[in-house]
Amino acid sequence: MQAATIVIRPYRADDAPSMARLYYDAVRALGPRGYSPAQVAAWAPRPLDPIDVLNRAADGRTTLVAADADDQAVAYVDLEADGHIDHLYCHPNFAGWGVASRLLEAVIERAVETGITALYVEASELARPVFERHGFTVTRRRDFEVRGVPIHNYAMRRELA
Repeated sequence: MQAATIVIRPYRADDAPSMARLYYDAVRALGPRGYSPAQVAAWAPRPLDPIDVLNRAADGRTTLVAADADDQAVAYVDLEADGHIDHLYCHPNFAGWGVASRLLEAVIERAVETGITALYVEASELARPVFERHGFTVTRRRDFEVRGVPIHNYAMRRELA
């Protein structure tokens, strides 16, 4: 499969099961590149419930999917109305293909079209470089706990106006 066969399209309800599993697989396979086993286990102890994916996508956010030649979701991004990018996840088999960058470009374009003037995100160690390549800057490191395990990410921002 070539990266060129990846299509960026709007989320559909039938994407929810694959997105739920994709989130888990991405964190479990790619997370150890920047986090300890305990941190990875706390971050994604189990796959998401597809109903949670459906509910998130139905709350008014924009969700875009990168689909493969079989029209299966291999990555996704979501954008809330206030400019917050909540999720950007890529299946491990597609990591390094530029898929996350293509999704980020598409969501930035969508934000500009809808009049959003700034984007912000809490990016993991793994996602931080992707966001930096797209003009986001770190505003601070965030240290917190997930399920009792210390972990961190980076608050990042990009002005669009």
